[in-house]
Amino acid sequence: MSNFTKQLDASGLNCPMPILRAKKALKELQAGDILRVIATDPGSVKDFEAFAKQTGNELLESAEEGDSFIYRLKKA
Repeated sequence: MSNFTKQLDASGLNCPMPILRAKKALKELQAGDILRVIATDPGSVKDFEAFAKQTGNELLESAEEGDSFIYRLKKA
């Protein structure tokens, strides 16, 4: 999961902040760019799945690394 355009560290933030920060970061990117998000909220797994479906952005990857959850979103 090393290829991305921008990284967002949402560690320590609880729902809905990781999603809100990701939404803001995606607005700054061009279509096709990839946002990598690091979160620690276990609820973010379902949140990012739902967010991708609702916004049309593609959730390329969702992984757990230690105490963190890593997501890669491709901007639609």
